[in-house]
Order: sequence, then structure tokens, then C-alpha cells
Amino acid sequence: MKLGILSRAPRAYSTQRLRTAALDRGHEVRVLNTLRFAIDLSGPDPDLQFRGRPISDYDAVLPRIGNSITYFGTAVVRQFEQMDVYTPNTANGIANSRDKLRATQILSRHNIGMPATTFVRNRADVRPAIQRVGGAPVVIKLLEGTQGIGVILAPEVNVAEAIIETLHSTKQNVLIQSFVKESKGRDIRALVVGDRVVAAMRRVANGDEFRSNVHRGGTVEPVSLSPEFEQAAVRSAQIMGLRVAGVDMLEGIEGPLVMEVNSSPGLEGIETATKLDVAGAIIDYISNQVAFPEIDVRQRLTVSTGYGVAELVVHGGADLVGKTIAESGLDDRDITVLTLHRGAAVIPNPRRRTELQAEDRLLCFGKLEEMRSMIPERRRRRHKVRRLPKEPLVDDRE
Repeated sequence: MKLGILSRAPRAYSTQRLRTAALDRGHEVRVLNTLRFAIDLSGPDPDLQFRGRPISDYDAVLPRIGNSITYFGTAVVRQFEQMDVYTPNTANGIANSRDKLRATQILSRHNIGMPATTFVRNRADVRPAIQRVGGAPVVIKLLEGTQGIGVILAPEVNVAEAIIETLHSTKQNVLIQSFVKESKGRDIRALVVGDRVVAAMRRVANGDEFRSNVHRGGTVEPVSLSPEFEQAAVRSAQIMGLRVAGVDMLEGIEGPLVMEVNSSPGLEGIETATKLDVAGAIIDYISNQVAFPEIDVRQRLTVSTGYGVAELVVHGGADLVGKTIAESGLDDRDITVLTLHRGAAVIPNPRRRTELQAEDRLLCFGKLEEMRSMIPERRRRRHKVRRLPKEPLVDDRE
């Protein structure tokens, strides 16, 4: 394949290892400075120019987008997607993972264990927010910090309030998170490639430092993950739209707590700790996937008038429980089941003889009117304001 590595640091360890791994496997590879692209929307088809010339055909690109150029970098990746060039990390996935609040919001919908988190802006809301995450000590994080920069441990409520007020005064947005004492300055970095963890290491903070990042002086050691930790890492990366990612997790009392999903994980620390060819695993995965460019499935499927994608939940006591997909009558209503989610398990393209169970979630494509009738009414929050009287209020002003 012909592979482009999007990187502004051609001499960096990760870039060199990926380039060498591709060359060793007989691929044609070129490191491309992300900032030298020009997005060309003047012609009939989406196109790109590089250093002022039309770019040649590539089978795949591997984004190594730095935090400082996220907006332009994701625009370039998105343009490659429009040109049907395969990328393991989508533009949306990269953008979502860079914003800690947005990433936390997305993962929170999918039963991913995370430290208790809150986000406020008004000074009066800070103290209640700290109490909601369990009280002091708390961890304060800048939304776009990297490598442990912008992560502060506040031992007391008053200190936390002062720090947050100072950061807000400089137009900084921050997250307030519970401090997971049992982690003891340790965390786990799992390197996810596709649907598996190819390497994992434990990072241990230096001395009294609670941040375990290698850039902060932390040490690393290889670690074998339990199925629970491996599943949490893979699901988190896939939910974010990333097929190559570093997932950072704390070892909580009740299981893994995902802290961050990194779309451009460094390879030096994890390859040194584990002695594994992580770069080679990434190249092999991309090589096997070049025939399958990323597609916005919902956008493509909803182009047909009256058709769309919806998730149907099989509720206990419903007529569907105990029936197979063939017996469910979905076919007669022009509804196709694309994927069945059962707990943490995912069954793609389920067979017609698959028996439905209570709380199964069916990702379906079909007639919107038919599916709308099967979606239960959403539970609404209780009204906290007094309803208006049925009779209109009389305005007695002249």
C-alpha cells in the first residue's frame, strides 16, 4: 500500500518507528507535514494539494495530529475521508478525544467507568460541584491539557475554589474530578489497535507526584490486562471513533476507570517497557483495512426519503421477548436489524434465528414511521415550575 503519515515531527521516535515498520513490510510510505496541505474545494470532487501541487493517490493515511493544530489537522483528515482514503482515526474521533469534556460526555452514555466528573462556570456553582464528586481532595483539569500539564490536585475545598477562580479569570475551562485515592499515583496505558489491546504498561508517579506521565518523571513497567480492563480500553477507543489509540485508566476498587483516550499516543514508552513491535501492529492493521474507508453510515443511510437509523430497545414484558428476529415481524414492517447489543456484547448482522431477550438494543435501518411507533415515549423530567392555569390570564392594564 501507499501510506502517508501526517506528522510535523519527522524525526520523532513514533514517526520514525512507524515509517520503518512500513518500509520493512514493503509498503511505500511518506511523512507529510500536516500544515503544508491545502484543501481544494474548487473542483467537482474533493481534493488536496501538498506544497502547492495536487497530491498523488494514497491508499491510507495515519494521522499524528499535534494538539496545537487540531482544527486544521482534523480538516485535512476529513478531506482524506471525503476522498475515500482510509484512516484508522476519523476527524471526528480526533476532535472528540481532544476535548476532555466532550470525550467524557460521549463515554458516559455507554456505561464506561470513569472518575466522577463535573463542569461548571459560575463561581457560586463550584462548591456544590466539588461536593457532587465526593468532596476534597479533587483533581482540576484544563480541557485541552496534555502530558500531565494542566492537571492539579487540590487538597481542600478552599484551595480548589481559589485555583478554579484563577483559571476562570484567564478564560480557561476546567473539569472537576474526584481523586481516586486507591490508584496511588499509578495508571495504566493500553495501546488499542483495531479491536484488541496490542500492548499495555503501568505508569508509576515519581515520589510525591500524583501524575504518572512519563514526561513528569514517572516510571513504566509492562502489565498483563484482565479481560475487564482490555474490554474497557477497546470499547472506549471504538466509541470515540478511533482504531489506534492510547487509553489511560485508573485501577479503581470496582474496576477500570477511564481517564483519557489519546488519538496520537507516543510509542517510545510502551515499546521500551513491553519490548513489543507496536508500530508494526499498527501498520499491519492499516494494511488489512485499506479496502474499507471510513463511512458516515447514518448520513449515507438517511439519504433515502422516509428511511433512517434508529435504536430499538426490547423491554421486559414486551411482545418481542422470547421471539426470534424472524418471528418478530420486523421484516414485514421493512425494518432490518444491523447490530444487536446485549449488555457489553455486540452481535453484528444477527441471524434471523437469534432469540430476543429483555433489554436487548437493536440498531435498525428501515421506515422511520414504522420504527417511531416502536420507540417508547421518553421519560420526561418532573416539572419543577407551576403550570399555567387553563384559563388565560386577564391583563387589567389600560
